Amino acid sequence: MIDGIVTEFADDRGLGTVVAGDGATFLFHVIEIADGTRSIDVGQAVRFQPLAKFGTRQAAAIHKV
Repeated sequence: MIDGIVTEFADDRGLGTVVAGDGATFLFHVIEIADGTRSIDVGQAVRFQPLAKFGTRQAAAIHKV
């Protein structure tokens, strides 16, 4: 698991970005938020599993910290 911060989230599209502590950027879709909610605040600290998907780095199993 990696620690990061949500830096972008578009409620209407369900797409967002998490930046890890080392500066790496990971895309995510709302279905990856582990608690089942369909929204997350920009600036929220999270812990997530990195995933290589569709040729990009994505965040999966996102847990709010």
